[in-house]
Amino acid sequence: MPPKPKSTADSNPYFKPGSAVEVSSDDEGFRGSWFLGTIIRRCSSKNNPNQFVVEYETIMADEKGSKPLRETLNLHQLRPPAPREADRQFKFGEEVDAYHNDGWWEGAITEELGNERFAVYFRVSKEQLEFGKEDLRLHREWINEQWVPPLEEQVINLSKLQKNLSNELKCSETVTDKFSEGTLVEVSSDEEGFEGAWFVATVVEPKGKDKFLVEYLSLRNDDDSEFLREKIDISHIRPYPPEHVCDNFSRLQEVDALYNDGWWVGVISKVLPNSRYIVYFRNSNEELEFQHSDLRLHQDWIDGKWIMPSKV
Repeated sequence: MPPKPKSTADSNPYFKPGSAVEVSSDDEGFRGSWFLGTIIRRCSSKNNPNQFVVEYETIMADEKGSKPLRETLNLHQLRPPAPREADRQFKFGEEVDAYHNDGWWEGAITEELGNERFAVYFRVSKEQLEFGKEDLRLHREWINEQWVPPLEEQVINLSKLQKNLSNELKCSETVTDKFSEGTLVEVSSDEEGFEGAWFVATVVEPKGKDKFLVEYLSLRNDDDSEFLREKIDISHIRPYPPEHVCDNFSRLQEVDALYNDGWWVGVISKVLPNSRYIVYFRNSNEELEFQHSDLRLHQDWIDGKWIMPSKV
């Protein structure tokens, strides 16, 4: 029997499990700073559905530094990682973010020191520190899902070119290259009750020619002490699928529905008002109601390519 669907709150498309993010804090001494992290899962609390479990990249949970800190954070504390120009020429008076103490801190350039070094003043701490160009980026705000100010057009075009080149190179990758250490993937299972579901994980390491050790981003082991690790056969692993924006789903359209931390394949059986849908699951012969943000277009990974059902 499929579990109940997640909270009805809108889920921001930028903050899916596995997405890289930057995290802000209102704690004293940390205002104006952003720290890198990864979305682990969205919480299902009815009182506050816009909460996410995030694992920090540079902040540790223990003094030994062996375990990254995880926290439950509100949506307003999150944003995608801020972009950086490839060869930015910084000037006196510009507002910048400076990388300091494992995070990005907002400040302003107060002096050009030469040799691509700058003095930066931080209003919150009333300090002035010296930084190299490589530790600075132009300060931007994330407003209405856009960066302000935006990247220069040349940088945007370069990004598109690099993306196209990356897609071409993927065609020549070996299986081991495609699922190398740290790669975000989805994993399926043949166990009863889990047919038709895919769970997000990261590859820990290849195990031979066609097996991989993976760590799930939401499934935990029996004593709930750590995230579950499993050795997975190549037939049960695929890349994390690309996102296709769909403003409205239609009746009989094949979709994946997000519940219990996994993506389950189903079919839209009824379109409801307010961007809500009834989804029918063939494996369990059940129907459940979902909001638009908990659905995605179903895709199949066939011969190293993503194929929409209509094209299979």
